[in-house]
Amino acid sequence: MAAINWYPGHMHKASKEMRNIVPQVDLIIEVLDARIPFSSENPMIGDIRGDKPCIKVLSKSDLADPEMTKQWQDYLEQDKGVKTIALTTEEPEKMRELLSLCHKMVPGKLSGVRRVEAMIMGIPNVGKSTLINNLAGRMIAKTGNEPAVTKNQQRIKLDEGILLLDTPGVLWPKLENQHGGYRLAITGAIKETAVSNDDIAMYAVGYFRQAYPELLKQRYNLDVLPEDEIRLLEAIGAKRGCLRAGGIVDLDRAAKIVLTEFRDITIGRITLETPEMMERELIEMVEIRAAKEAKLAAKKKKKQPQRG
Repeated sequence: MAAINWYPGHMHKASKEMRNIVPQVDLIIEVLDARIPFSSENPMIGDIRGDKPCIKVLSKSDLADPEMTKQWQDYLEQDKGVKTIALTTEEPEKMRELLSLCHKMVPGKLSGVRRVEAMIMGIPNVGKSTLINNLAGRMIAKTGNEPAVTKNQQRIKLDEGILLLDTPGVLWPKLENQHGGYRLAITGAIKETAVSNDDIAMYAVGYFRQAYPELLKQRYNLDVLPEDEIRLLEAIGAKRGCLRAGGIVDLDRAAKIVLTEFRDITIGRITLETPEMMERELIEMVEIRAAKEAKLAAKKKKKQPQRG
């Protein structure tokens, strides 16, 4: 998957707004998708947060592997000033625990003399709007499965003296990590028009085969999982009757089945990445950036006139 452009102009505006707001707030709430805590994290957070307290909400945790969610919480909380909470849309009462956690993160305001101001952010389709509506007890933010629903900044008064500043859900202009790009597409955070379904689904089944082989075998009644991703998707398509004339498997139909059944947990509760994978990919990204910079420097040097 090539680097994906995602509304760069809108991203620049949102980035500027967030940088201006951070000094004014007491803490940051970042909503992550529990299935992809690394890929759904906005890399700007580390740059703009400074030493502000940060609560990382692992949303949609009812769709993720519970054991992996716990591992991610332990990993993320190694960062000083970071606390995590795993939430599901099925337990709206648990979402209220987030308000108490806000006060614990900003202990100087426990007297209630001044409200706690928190900025909430999250990439598209991560569950941010659903969380806001549950916390507010009314429909404040528009929700939907389509990415990029929130367009403008909002200020929302919550119970327990908390003011929530909502920011538009945006991705960064280019996704440098191609693995992250695929995972975002698998969960539906990237519009399906950006990449082909069969390309996304082949990446997905390749990972499922490695990390959750029994779930894949059970769901699609497969005794053996082919090593090749195309053959694996074809095997799933054949089992589901996704056939064209001449018995050829319709890969697009098979891909849509796999992606739909991942997203509605028909296959099972699956997490698409681990902390170990994150560490490896961060190293890879540093190496890729260094190689690009070296290539650019060599080009510039080549263009410079040679002195006699």
